[in-house]
Order: sequence, then structure tokens, then C-alpha cells
Amino acid sequence: MARLGTGIGWRPEIADAVERMPGIDWVEVVAENTCPGHLPASLTRLRERGVTVVPHGVGLGLGGAERPDEGRLAALAERASVLGSPLVTEHIAFVRAGGPLTATGRLEAGHLLPVPRTRDALDVLCENVRIAQDALPVPLAVENIAALIAWPDEEMTEGQFLYELADRTGVRLLIDVANLHTNHVNRGEDPAEALGELPVEALAYVHVAGGFVRDGVWHDSHAHPVPRPVLDILTDLASRVSPPGVLLERDENFPEPALLERELEAIREAVRDGERLAVKRELVRLGRDARAAARAGRVGRGTPPERVGARAVGTRAVGGGGRVGASAVGGGGRGGGTGTAVALAPAPVPTPAPTPGNGNGTGTGTGTSTSTGTGTGVSDATRQRLGLAQAALLSALVAGTPVPEGFDRVRIGVQARALAAKRAGVVAKVAPELPVILGDGYRAAFLAYAQGHPMRGGYRQDALDFVERVLLDGPPAPGRVRRELRTWWRDRSGPAPRQGSRLARAARRGRALLRRRPGPSPVPHPGARVKLPRQ
Repeated sequence: MARLGTGIGWRPEIADAVERMPGIDWVEVVAENTCPGHLPASLTRLRERGVTVVPHGVGLGLGGAERPDEGRLAALAERASVLGSPLVTEHIAFVRAGGPLTATGRLEAGHLLPVPRTRDALDVLCENVRIAQDALPVPLAVENIAALIAWPDEEMTEGQFLYELADRTGVRLLIDVANLHTNHVNRGEDPAEALGELPVEALAYVHVAGGFVRDGVWHDSHAHPVPRPVLDILTDLASRVSPPGVLLERDENFPEPALLERELEAIREAVRDGERLAVKRELVRLGRDARAAARAGRVGRGTPPERVGARAVGTRAVGGGGRVGASAVGGGGRGGGTGTAVALAPAPVPTPAPTPGNGNGTGTGTGTSTSTGTGTGVSDATRQRLGLAQAALLSALVAGTPVPEGFDRVRIGVQARALAAKRAGVVAKVAPELPVILGDGYRAAFLAYAQGHPMRGGYRQDALDFVERVLLDGPPAPGRVRRELRTWWRDRSGPAPRQGSRLARAARRGRALLRRRPGPSPVPHPGARVKLPRQ
């Protein structure tokens, strides 16, 4: 796997600052926000300087019950090719549910939701990952996600689930240490235990981000400084394996560039602390081996104790400079100090207890394998069982249906409110005119709409559906507001709606109102490029 170094998530709001930041080796872009034919000038300049750009997908839904959408896979592959990326990344999550597989209405989450750590879910995920790997021109890495809720009757820990996924598919892992911290606070899961169970040799790179606590729940906001517990988990990870790359994520509430640079330096220092800890552990082990050998009478006079029991598996430089991911411990910067070479044995990789084969692969091995197995694939019945469970959960979160048995109802309520708040915020970015038109009443109106109207086609469609609902059934509003909403809806709704539909009725009302006063001609542009929201 390519050595990436220290990076930051590229966002338009901080594009100029990122270009000027010292020590930035690579950037990550949200794949769905990137148009291959119209790359931002900032990204083009970074690429010309030799800065690596990695596309990070958020909408594939590899953990969903359905097979990955061919169009979404083709779009992700195109971005990887245009950007000249060494790999692409996605999430271990589901983002939609329902549809023909379950004979239920399709629902969109607008968010990354956790998959159950069960054999059925793992089988489906492995097959979906293999499909994606076959469609992509570069290696795929998948990311562990943060979760507010836990599925009942899970069969594996997070570390065991990720180990088997990597073992059965050969997929790389993008480990988000902030998400490990989130799951520690919200679900009581031990980050050290998860790291101890991971196949560290499959690590592609690491995400680091901030969040906040509210009512005992940690929210992975990507809008706050990175807290010390997250940096401590990064140090623990770096003491087990030298990470090929580490990246700071920040999506909202961007601070001054100097503060971002300070966070990047704190991340570098956390990695250096981990590498120093690894060296210290190895020296202790070597000394212990030397003393044991001496007691056994195996050390001859003149044999350097530090060589006794050493395993020739590579070295880390102690004391010199070096960038993150270059196996260098010591001073900052990207320079190459000479340092002192110390032979290191790799951190032991735990071997999970053998599990029976499941007919969909080769079963569990003891190391990461690129084999995709010899099974015939996941049955439709397995996908349907998973699909029904995911549809029931998502319906409870976004449509107010009863909470499925076994889930924490309080946590479901917290997650549901968080999803609605996120929808309101993203729609405000996709359609910034709406908060202007509605003023202080926008958020309350949108949250009221969201309670009974799940998202059905992405955030742009959500904005149109919201305005339609306000026009048809919303509370009384000043005439000026309703006129502006009608004009906004008409200019963005594309081709004329079917006669008799609610959309058609709203369009006719809008046209009738506009005929009473002069105004611009409608300019439908269904194919216009609109920047997709971040997730």
C-alpha cells in the first residue's frame, strides 16, 4: 500500500488555506461532490504539485442488502481515474433500504447507518465488497463508522467483524479512530480491544476528527477540535503499526488556518508518540529475551544482548525527522534524520477462533487473504432477511413507525432527531435560498415536514418536496413568502409534473399567481450541475 503521509480533507471553504499549508502530502475529497469534468482549480493545482488526491465515497451503501448500484460504482471508478488516485474509499454502512427486494417503499437515510455484526450481514457485505473491487480500477479501502445505536443480538465484536471482512475479501481498511472513540462512549466498546483484533497489515490509512458530547451521547460532528482521547487512540494504533497515512477531517465550523495546522501537528506528535512506544516495547522485549537466553546459558561472551532474539523484520529510525507513515520516530518535519536503527518485531496479530464455513467463501483464515472464496454467492433469502431488518430500522428513524424489538428506544429517538437535523442543515446548503425566504421559521418548518415525510431521492429532491409540502399544507405565510417559494419551486422542478399529481397542482397554482404580475420566464434545468452535500 502506498505511503501517503499527513493529509487533510479538502473542502471548498478551506481550499486556499490547504494549498498554503506546509507539510500536506495528500488530500481526500468527497467523491459525490466531485465532478470529473470540472475539477476545482485548487485541486488541479494540488495535483500538479504532486499532492495525492483520494476520492472518499459516502453513497454506495456497501452494507445494504442490495447489490451495489452499477451507476454509482462507475462514477466512483471515473473519479479515481481522473484524479490519478492510488485507491478509493467507502464506508461499512447502509444508507438506504426498502425497494423491490423487500416489497416496501424505498427509504433514504441521508446518513451512514451501522450494519448488524451478524453472519448474514457479513456475507452480504463481503459479496458487495467483491462486486465493488471488480468494478474499480484501483484498490478499495472501507471505513468503520460511528454509531449512536446498536443492533440487538450481534454475533461479533467490531474487531472480529473487520478481521473477517479483510480476511475473506482482501479489502484494505480505513480506520477512523474518532469513530472508535464514538463507539466507546455510545456503545461501551473498548477501542484498545478493537485495535487488538484488527488485521493491522490491512491498514490503508487513518481518519482523525472531532466531535462533542450532549446528554451522554457523543456526536461525531467533524466540526470541533480533535479531543485528547481520540489522539490517544491514534497513539495506541501507531504503537501497533506504522500508519501509511493519517488524515484530519473537518466538515463544518472551519477555524483559522493556524488552528488547523496546530491540529495537524498534534496528530503528527500522536503518531510519533506511538512509534516511540513501539520502540520502547521492543527494547523491553529484546532485553527480556537476552536475560532469558543468559539464564539458559545460550549467550556467549561478546554477543550483543540487543541482538539476542531479534527478528529481522525491518527497522524504525529513532531520533531523526520523518513524516507520518515513513516509520520514523523523533523530531517533526519531513526531513530525513539518520537516527538509530532498532530491529522491531511486528505487533502480534490475533488469530480469531476458527469458525465453520458458511457456503459463501472459504471460512476464516489466520491472515489477510485476497481470496474471494469458492462459494456460489449470497442467497436472495439472506439479502431479503437483512433488507427487511434494515428497512424496519430506517422506517422507525425517518418515518415514525414502531421501533423494532430489541433496540434502545431512547437511542432511536436521539438518532431520529439527529437525522432530521442533518437533513435540515444539508437542504439549507443545497438550497440556500430557502432559509433566506423563510427566515427564522425555516428550521421549525423543515423539522415538522421531516417528521412525516422520509427523504425519497436525495437532498435536492428533498428540498423540492419540502417546498411543495409547505405550499400545499404548510401553515399560513405572508403572500410575499408564498410567491417566492412558488417561483423557487417552479424554476427548479424541471419538466411539467403529471396532470392530477400534487406537483401539478402546485405548479398550476404557482403559474396562476405569477400571471398576475410580471416576472421572469421559467427556466427549468433538470440537468444542471448542482454541488452535492457532504455527509
